[in-house]
Amino acid sequence: MKKIIKPAFLLSFAIFLIACNTKKTEPAAAVIDKEQIKKEIQAKENEFAEVYNSGEMRNIGYYADDAITFAQNNPPLVGKTAIVEYLKANLDSVANSNKISFNTNEIFISCDGEHVLEIGAYKVVNASDSIVNSGNYMSLFVKKDGKYVCLRDMSACDIPMK
Repeated sequence: MKKIIKPAFLLSFAIFLIACNTKKTEPAAAVIDKEQIKKEIQAKENEFAEVYNSGEMRNIGYYADDAITFAQNNPPLVGKTAIVEYLKANLDSVANSNKISFNTNEIFISCDGEHVLEIGAYKVVNASDSIVNSGNYMSLFVKKDGKYVCLRDMSACDIPMK
C-alpha cells in the first residue's frame, strides 16, 4: 500500500503544478488603424462643414438619433432633431459668405474601436479669408451599423466675449 501512495501523491502533485502553470490564452485584440479612423472622422467633419456652408442643413448622418450637443451659451440640445433645428436657425451666422471648417487634432479610440473621442479646432472665415470666429471642440463618436456617428459634442470659442 505504501508503494502505491507515494507515486500517487507525486503524480497528483505533478498534475497540480501543471494545472497551476497553464497559461490561459486571451482572445486576440482587434487591430485598430488609428490613422484610418482619424481620416474617417476628419471626412465626417469635412462633410458636415460642406453641408453647413451650403446654407441648407440636411441629414448627413453626422449625429446619432440620441445625440446631445452642448452649444455655447445655450442649454444642451437633446436629440438629432433638436440639434438640426438649432443649426438651421443659426445658419445665417455662418452661411452669409462665411465658411466654417473643422480640423481633427487628436483622437482617442476605445480598445474595441467602437468609441472615438475627437479633439479638434474650428474656424469661421469671411469672404476675404479673415477669421471671424474660432475655437476648439470635443466630440464623442460611437460606431452604429459600421459607421461612426456623433453621440456627444461641445465647443468653446477662442474669441473673447464683448
